[in-house]
Amino acid sequence: MSLNLDPYIFTTDMLPSDLRFLPPLANGLLGWKVYNNIMHVGGIYNGEGGRCHRADVPCPSAVKVEMEEPVQHAYSLNTRTGIFTHTQSSASVTASQFLYCHRRHSNLMVMEILLVRQVGSTEPITVNLVSSFTPQSKDITFESGPDYKGGSHIQGRTTTAEFPGGSCPTVHLIWTPIPSTLTLQPEQVQARWGFILVVAGNLDSAEASFDEGLSLMITGNLRPSHEKAWVELWLQSKVEVVGSERLSKALIGCMFYLLSAFPSIHDTSSTFGGVSPGGLSNGGEDQSYWGHVFWDQDIWVYPGIALFYPKLARAVLEYRVRTIDGAKDNAQKQGYKGLKFPWESAVSGREVCPKDIYGQQEIHINGDVTLAFQRYLYLTEDLSVFREGQGSEVIYGVADYWVSRATWNPDDQKYHLLGVMPPDEYYTNVNNSVYTNTAAKFGLQFAVELADLLQHPVPKEWQEVAKHIKIPFDEESQYHPEFDGYIKGHPVKQADTVLLGYPLGLPMSPEVRRNDLETYEPVTDPGGPAMTWGMFAIGWLELAEAEKAQQLLEKCFNNIQGPFQVWSESSDGSGVVNFLTGMGGFLQAVLFGYTGFRIEKECLAFSPLLPNNISELCVRGVSYLGFQMDWLLRKEEVCVILRQQEGSVGNYKPDSLQVVLKASGTKIPLIPGQPATFPREPGCVCKVASTSSCWPF
Repeated sequence: MSLNLDPYIFTTDMLPSDLRFLPPLANGLLGWKVYNNIMHVGGIYNGEGGRCHRADVPCPSAVKVEMEEPVQHAYSLNTRTGIFTHTQSSASVTASQFLYCHRRHSNLMVMEILLVRQVGSTEPITVNLVSSFTPQSKDITFESGPDYKGGSHIQGRTTTAEFPGGSCPTVHLIWTPIPSTLTLQPEQVQARWGFILVVAGNLDSAEASFDEGLSLMITGNLRPSHEKAWVELWLQSKVEVVGSERLSKALIGCMFYLLSAFPSIHDTSSTFGGVSPGGLSNGGEDQSYWGHVFWDQDIWVYPGIALFYPKLARAVLEYRVRTIDGAKDNAQKQGYKGLKFPWESAVSGREVCPKDIYGQQEIHINGDVTLAFQRYLYLTEDLSVFREGQGSEVIYGVADYWVSRATWNPDDQKYHLLGVMPPDEYYTNVNNSVYTNTAAKFGLQFAVELADLLQHPVPKEWQEVAKHIKIPFDEESQYHPEFDGYIKGHPVKQADTVLLGYPLGLPMSPEVRRNDLETYEPVTDPGGPAMTWGMFAIGWLELAEAEKAQQLLEKCFNNIQGPFQVWSESSDGSGVVNFLTGMGGFLQAVLFGYTGFRIEKECLAFSPLLPNNISELCVRGVSYLGFQMDWLLRKEEVCVILRQQEGSVGNYKPDSLQVVLKASGTKIPLIPGQPATFPREPGCVCKVASTSSCWPF
């Protein structure tokens, strides 16, 4: 039972009976489920092609503290600091174990143990440290290396490369040896011990990181530097509600676990390995989709992070850029031009899906990737990603793929995409998936737009296919069939056609939007993946039906398991654990549903609406065009405070911003530090110099 009133601290006196829902700790490079003797490292995979999976790395921190005398247990996960604590209290001593993946120094994992004598105790007090660590892995052939400054050392290489001729990555572990017991001497009131673990890809890096860890311990800055990095992160984003403690806690958990999947905002190493559905703590062989990167990263996880953290958003784009060669190889193997991003990606960008049909047919991944790049440009106006950062190669390469993949149909004078699998994976080899075709259309249009910006020649085929690609629509029923031949009422696995309104932004009348929602909601599998209901909620919020939206959003609570707010893919607890995809969809329902935020070409549009049980929504740190904004939404009014962002992204120099209200045309300048309050109604934030209009509603 939780007794802590701070919603950022998840507490319990009993661990979950299903140990899958122990809290995962991660920092964008290292991922670990507490007490587990296995951890994972970003970008370290073993196995070729469809057998590729995150390599199991043995974890020396897999230690439990045990005491001989009767104790009371307390467990907590402090999401403000990313520290898991286990406290045992007896008549003679309080023993606390602290575990964390260092937020600033990503190669470091830390365990600290604190013993505090109770009043009246004078005897030496000994606790046992029970380790389940063995220096072995089924994926990596380890051998002992020479000790380094008192630290134990093993090194090894994965057994099988991702593709023929590829390299097998090396892993080095150096850690402080952990004794089997610790003793508080009679003269000591308390004592603290620290143990560090370093994981790196080469010996020089491992030794340098171990040196850094030792230095931080000596200066007493090991934990403070970690906590400072988390404080810095939370200062840039906060999503809090008044009126529902359950929702507030769920949102905090989502933000914490999503941020844990990303590198430090100070990381310049360009080694980020992407975000997989179960995060870094999961993804071994036959588990959590093998730790592969899907559309989950670009469509479900990315938007809620990009709204606050342009540097972390850029890390996602740079991951995709590093897979260009693999995407080119995928397209060539399919017989097409350009780039075909893999349905399941590891390091190289070559397809690693265990079943060929998904890699062959679930081609909407290309549109998902380009949408992430487009959002980044609209949020930041940072062209360096596209110029020096090779982002333009991604956009142009995907455009070339769409052109070569499309087939002209003389009967309806339209381009068709044949033999595809839509996001609704209950159907295969269908023609003209409405989601896929719409994503292709918008990807081609963005390629034209970017080429104009960069003064790059625009192939006429990009415009031709974009203009004439088929977008299935039933005129009689005024709704979008999921694909050619879809029969109304047939079951649907997950959010698919409802994604046309958001995130794709296909223009449609309120009647058609309603018809799409009403058509697909009752036939969507109630046991399907968790991210689905957030998208239905956003649709109903667009139609001003906040209570209906809230009922659907609250379905997601069934996916939150145990005291540490860990999500499961399915509501019965099955499927992927620490399901970041579901968290991302849930977070978007609030960030883009309650607020009505839409990232448009020349503005950030909004149309706020809160359900009855929510009196306030506070969204702090929204990053737009080099500024950060804090938003407070109430039932009848909205308050925005602009704060200057330290530094700008790329070469962008911030202009002044203003709020423009849609109905009245009222313009309210945003002045740093001064609240701007206005009635709750649709509007947008744009540059003062902007004369264009962008109203998605």
